[in-house]
Amino acid sequence: MFSKLAFRNVRRSFRDYGVYLLTLTFGVCLFYTFNSLDGQGAMIYLAQSQNPMAQVIQSCIDIFSVFVAVVLACLILYANSFLLRRRKRELGTYLLLGLSQGQVSRLLFLETGLIGLASLALGLGLGLLASQGLSTLTLSMFSLQVDAFGLAFSPRAVVRTAVYFGLIFLLVMVFSGLQVSRAKLLDLMQSGRRNEELHLRPLWVSVVQFAAGVVCLLIAYAILLIFGMAYAIILPMLCIPMLGLGTLGTLLVFKSLSGFVLRLVQSRPKLYFKNLNVFTLRQWISKVHSTYLAQTVICILLLLAMGITASSIGLNNTIESMTGHQAPFDITVQNQNADSQGTIDFPALLAQHGVEESDLAWQQDTIFYYNDPAVTGIEDASAAIRLSDCQALLSRSGQPAYRGPVPGHLTGVEEQLTTGNLGLSCVVVPDEMVQELEVRRQVWSADYAGNEEETENRVQDALAAYQMENGWLRVETRLNLYQETMGSKILALFLGLYLGLTFLLAAAAVLALQQLSQAADNAGRYAILRRLGAEEKLVSRSAVEQVALAFLLPLGLALVHTVVGMKAANDLIAQAAKVDSVQSALVTALVLLLVYGGYFLATSLACRRLARDR
Repeated sequence: MFSKLAFRNVRRSFRDYGVYLLTLTFGVCLFYTFNSLDGQGAMIYLAQSQNPMAQVIQSCIDIFSVFVAVVLACLILYANSFLLRRRKRELGTYLLLGLSQGQVSRLLFLETGLIGLASLALGLGLGLLASQGLSTLTLSMFSLQVDAFGLAFSPRAVVRTAVYFGLIFLLVMVFSGLQVSRAKLLDLMQSGRRNEELHLRPLWVSVVQFAAGVVCLLIAYAILLIFGMAYAIILPMLCIPMLGLGTLGTLLVFKSLSGFVLRLVQSRPKLYFKNLNVFTLRQWISKVHSTYLAQTVICILLLLAMGITASSIGLNNTIESMTGHQAPFDITVQNQNADSQGTIDFPALLAQHGVEESDLAWQQDTIFYYNDPAVTGIEDASAAIRLSDCQALLSRSGQPAYRGPVPGHLTGVEEQLTTGNLGLSCVVVPDEMVQELEVRRQVWSADYAGNEEETENRVQDALAAYQMENGWLRVETRLNLYQETMGSKILALFLGLYLGLTFLLAAAAVLALQQLSQAADNAGRYAILRRLGAEEKLVSRSAVEQVALAFLLPLGLALVHTVVGMKAANDLIAQAAKVDSVQSALVTALVLLLVYGGYFLATSLACRRLARDR
């Protein structure tokens, strides 16, 4: 009997409160995806290349996973308590029918176990797909061969996810049992009969609160933008006032809405009395008055979610651009002894060791000369390069052509001639002038054709054989530079997405559960509206409009916070490299749309169903 009853209750709960299952599934998926790094291609590549960042990344993920597990546990407990509040009359009915509190607790234990198994199975399945997508994404970002790695699967992550969420569901079972054992029958049967009173503050109070909130936010923004993110965060004398004023300002803005917005809409009778706007607005305002603290917390969670996600994407792109700037060519070989030992015929050397001309898409041999001020007329330069060689290198790397005087200094941060650091300050001279200068250094640069890793291995073998017999060459490659920076990129990207998605999930889930609770409380009022002649579509629209207001208001203020915060963050990052704000914004918007928009859609559908059921 208990099994059949438990299955029936689970099906009904999912039908009415699918957001609960959605939250559990997303939580499992998120946890598994980021704990499966040891099976993802990018991490396998790091481990194979013996990059020390591989262990650092795994350790950071392990540490942050504990924090994420705590956040998800609190979220799941909150969601479960919401379900229990909605089911108090049902549980009271079981007691009236003769079931003992122990039997009701056992029933809840069984239901929680079924829900846990279902969400764990769905979450792991979705997590397997998500981890594969994340693995493919990171491999493509690092220009690695995706086909070289199979399905991203981590048995360690499966076991870890099952253990963590098993403990969370066990905690939920204990919590549910304690609530039932302590509940009184009268309280259970009379639950949901309390009405929310509409407390309207005087208009001037709401206006003052709103103005004070805006002033607090402006001061917090000014501290951040004037002093910069680095000083505003590090220095306590700036950080504490900034965070305090920002939080207080957000709280005051939401607290003022209960009186401010209502009076504003009432001043426009055509809008106020249109359809069911009177009912919708008063129902929403009555809840805003009592939930402004929760709205503030949700707004801050959204700020953290968007800010961390955008910052991680921006930092990743910055590292990428810095690496691309430092490595315009696949390989650069410096013969720093060219002045004493002469130049090397690199094409012939490579051909001796099986590297054909067809293996290279492009190559150039460049000679740098000692600068002679008596010849060039320029003193503050350590080397000279022919104009034709300079133009060829700049053109191949996609940089603008040199347009300065000849002879003239080669300057500007965009003009990276070779992969790696030459350590030379160059002057560009006419081709014929180098006949009067002495050879200082030979630099051979090339881009590979076909499989880059295979070609580089053969080129490196050829160069190593030469160095064993003749002496030292400085070899720098794009792949080596990418390997050195790959760990930092993965760390920034994965940790940012991990925390950002966790905060976003928490904000969306809490907001969705609040709206479902309010919709259930308003079910009786929706029934009264129908008896009074209100059309079904207007009643459903009223329910959706309340959800839209609840979702959009904290999101709107969080977007303002995020724009200001990202402006300060980009100013800080721009000191080191160019910032691609567009891509960061687009990726963040996509994540926000998928998760936050998904919760909004699910909540709207559930609230419409609750509004129709009576």
